[in-house]
Amino acid sequence: MVELAEKLKEGSLSPESVLYSYMDKALEVNREVNCVTDFIHGCEDQLRELKKQKEKGLLYGIPISIKDHINCKGHISSGGMVKFLGQVKEEDSVIVQVLKHQGGIPFVKTNIPQTMINYDCSNPIFGQTLNPLNPQKSPGGSSGGEGALIAGGGSILGMGSDVAGSIRLPSSFCGLCGLKPTGNRISKQGVVGALMGMQSVTGVLGPMARDVDSLALCMKALLCQEMFQLDPTVPPIPFNDQVYSSSEPLRVGFYEGDGYFQPSPSMIRAVQLTRRLLQDAGHTLIPFAPPKIDYMVDELFTRGIFSDGAAHLVDCFKGDMVDPNLKSQYNTYRLPALLKRILAIILKPIYPRIARDLGALCGVGSAKNLWDQHRAVAAYRREFITKWGQLRLDVILCPMLGPAFNHGYAGKLFAATSYTHLYNVLDFPAGVVPVSAVTRADEEELKQYRGHYGDPWDRRLREAVEGAVGMPVAVQCVALPWQEELCLRFMREVEALARGTKGSV
Repeated sequence: MVELAEKLKEGSLSPESVLYSYMDKALEVNREVNCVTDFIHGCEDQLRELKKQKEKGLLYGIPISIKDHINCKGHISSGGMVKFLGQVKEEDSVIVQVLKHQGGIPFVKTNIPQTMINYDCSNPIFGQTLNPLNPQKSPGGSSGGEGALIAGGGSILGMGSDVAGSIRLPSSFCGLCGLKPTGNRISKQGVVGALMGMQSVTGVLGPMARDVDSLALCMKALLCQEMFQLDPTVPPIPFNDQVYSSSEPLRVGFYEGDGYFQPSPSMIRAVQLTRRLLQDAGHTLIPFAPPKIDYMVDELFTRGIFSDGAAHLVDCFKGDMVDPNLKSQYNTYRLPALLKRILAIILKPIYPRIARDLGALCGVGSAKNLWDQHRAVAAYRREFITKWGQLRLDVILCPMLGPAFNHGYAGKLFAATSYTHLYNVLDFPAGVVPVSAVTRADEEELKQYRGHYGDPWDRRLREAVEGAVGMPVAVQCVALPWQEELCLRFMREVEALARGTKGSV
């Protein structure tokens, strides 16, 4: 994208030729994988206005795809739900306004799973999106349409959102780079969703692209005076180029597993490979163990995101069909709290992890308990940051869920995303970089996979990722809050070192 931006600015490529090339390619990719929900018809008018402007923004002439639930004037933001279908938006979201201010051209909206609380990509309105790298596989979600379109070559930059891994999961499944920034670094004004009002876990908007430099250019464009004026609740912190372009050696904390879900063999190998490459490049690698992961997943993430006992989410389905990929989740969410508690007691001796999850899905029960829950999140965050500080870490390297799941498994394995949940609870910037591909040796080793608990979730994870030889495998790169530039700088380092060392099939 950096190269394309330069050619557009110098005039060796025209914005028309670029926009129509991407429109053409997006249509082609959509025919194959069903990832586009809408054509943003104002993009051609915007193109004409753009050519009259004297100043060229950082994204001048760059076509940009937008996740379905981010408002664009004159279009619906469905969230995959029938209840939003009649609501044509009267103005652009702040992020779309800023992209246009910088010369970017939003040209399509992309598919999502119903309610977006799922990491497959299917809904009863627009249907199932496939992974362009392997149609038997999911593109991930909830920004799955973005992942599929960019991976298929139909977009060079996409805008996604992430409350449990929804930028990072499709980036991992589709072999892309994606960044989940700190919660309020980018304005969220003008998005719809099933969990509006939930404050326990932090959702965020962020970019997805094929390389880290593209993400950095996008962040630099977004973090401008225009956004700070349109949304004064966003801290006016412009992009720090000095941090991004630094080449100082880093102190990197790392872990190969979180103890909650055993990583697939290719996930472990990706972290091990990246760790060796970083060490050989002169960085200091320090073992790090995230504290109390079971407690974080069950009490902070699950009980927090469903603090209302999933009532808002269940309400979204009134007058709607339930997508087959979501039925397993929906049927669990809508169980009466008393029945969830009874099932949790019965299952505790046999399947303790599933029992804890059922108990957490009952929510917090009262406003007092919600305050206690928020206080517990703040205390956990302090504990994590203290441990980080004691080791004098700059960044963390850790696993990213993958490879891409077979269709239908994401809805049955919501808790498998513990690797991404953590950084929404903490509200740390976290990015994904593909570093390898699944080998036949990984596939053979997967046959021995038993997981930590030997429960139905462990068996499902093995089934979900099997048959993935040649599919991309990524790692996750993490920094402290408001340090997106350092996170991106670390991602760029990992990307550069991984080039030419992709796992052989």
